[in-house]
Amino acid sequence: MPEDERPPQALSLLDEGEIELKGRMPWSSNGTFLVGLCLDPGDGGCREEGDAIYKPLRGERPLWDFPGGLYRREIAAWRLSDALGWDMVPDTVLRRNAPLGEGSLQRFVDADFSEHYFTLLEREHLHPQLRRMAVFDLLANNADRKSGHCLLTEDGRIWGIDHGVCFHDEPKLRTVIWDFAGEPIEADLLADVAGLLGGPPDFDDVLTRVEYGAFRRRVEAVLHLGCFPDPQGDRPYPWPLV
Repeated sequence: MPEDERPPQALSLLDEGEIELKGRMPWSSNGTFLVGLCLDPGDGGCREEGDAIYKPLRGERPLWDFPGGLYRREIAAWRLSDALGWDMVPDTVLRRNAPLGEGSLQRFVDADFSEHYFTLLEREHLHPQLRRMAVFDLLANNADRKSGHCLLTEDGRIWGIDHGVCFHDEPKLRTVIWDFAGEPIEADLLADVAGLLGGPPDFDDVLTRVEYGAFRRRVEAVLHLGCFPDPQGDRPYPWPLV
């Protein structure tokens, strides 16, 4: 949802809620934690409560090709989704006053975790959402779109998660979503992408100037090409695939 249409209190739980560590998420290469949030706790309980995924800087393993601060790229991914009006990345904010220090806090998505990209691809009615995610990954330069990073909720919506290795200034696209290669990108998606040239996301505190410049060039390249590209480079697929 674009920022000017978002209810004023929509992010208050993530921004201001008290954080309680519940446990570490399994199969995560970096420190990733499930936390509970409570807004305005009192004798009658929380005014608002919910769960979130917390990724602190302290829990990151150093990478040779990405600088530290992967949690900032999680925030950048949500801001890109928000600016496009696609609402496909769960709300994600920066929190400094968190149990393990500064990091990102993302609304927890209660999905069917038996589903992933390869199972979703079997249902043609979901292809428009998958194609939109493929365009998003082109713009974000996603270096790790695994099949399990596509979540399906009960309402039939597909959410994208785990965007810590996005927005590099060098081409690093690695994704499982190559099934639409060579096909034209829908006009409505291209119109949303074109809107980024006049109303880009606020990346000032999460990306460098060089990374932002590369992002702008990717926007222009998607608009110029107008279709989904073929796999490029020596490693176009992530590992593991799921």
